[in-house]
Amino acid sequence: MTTDEHAERFTLLRPLLFTIAYEILGSATESDDVLQDSYLRWAKVDLATVRDTRSYLARLVTRQALNALRASARRREEYVGSWLPEPLLLEENDASADVVLAESVSMAMLVLLETLTPDERAVFVLREVFGFDYDEIAAAVGKSAVTVRQMAHRARGHVHARRRRFAPVGAGTTTRITEQFMSAAATGDLQELLSLLAPDATWTADGGGKVTAVRQPVVGAAKVAALAMELFRAGRVPDLRIEMVNCNNTPAMAAYSGDRLEGVFLADVVDEKITHFYAIRNPDKLLALTSPRQISR
Repeated sequence: MTTDEHAERFTLLRPLLFTIAYEILGSATESDDVLQDSYLRWAKVDLATVRDTRSYLARLVTRQALNALRASARRREEYVGSWLPEPLLLEENDASADVVLAESVSMAMLVLLETLTPDERAVFVLREVFGFDYDEIAAAVGKSAVTVRQMAHRARGHVHARRRRFAPVGAGTTTRITEQFMSAAATGDLQELLSLLAPDATWTADGGGKVTAVRQPVVGAAKVAALAMELFRAGRVPDLRIEMVNCNNTPAMAAYSGDRLEGVFLADVVDEKITHFYAIRNPDKLLALTSPRQISR
């Protein structure tokens, strides 16, 4: 077997493999590293011994992603302020036709997955999102199929118990409400802001100690409105420019000061009200937003 065939098989499955790594790690940058390392290992494999390329590569990438996740556990514990996943820039409506895939890369789901153990997270992702059977998952995480089945059941119950009770609205509605929110914040229209926020709306910011950002989640419509007016009021940021982009399969705001990306802001909208704002401002987490990624399952 030639190196060309190794590359061809890997390239064909790269969107799937990237998506698996990203959902386990919550980091596009770390996922790129995992795929690079996985390919180097894959290039040494005798392809005559590989019965199912998709299963083999998913197992290889999962193992590397779990190693990376465990290695970063200490860094996350010592992280300054709230830790949020890296936003993932996608082509417009990249995952929208696939409801399961679209939800699985949403910021809300990725934040929820952070509450699982590394093994539970990998098992949940491989089973619920990608549909691998228990034997395949067991080989990927180094557990017995019986243990994996129990972990899948536990993880599924945990996720379902904490998942939003109401289905999120469509992209058009999210865009409209987000733009209304931005306009109201810039002009200081408090009543308009309050009308767009759920009573228990939450604002979570990730600055990583590298830029100014609230270090604990801010809860309550009045507090979130006041914070938004302070952050987005006209003239506060020189040459502020807002662009609507598709991050994690939802309309998001990319805020620029001149040509510099200052942050990405995503809103969860349920029943026409903003329930959660995610503000990713750590410059390290914005580095991967240079070109859209492809995801698949």
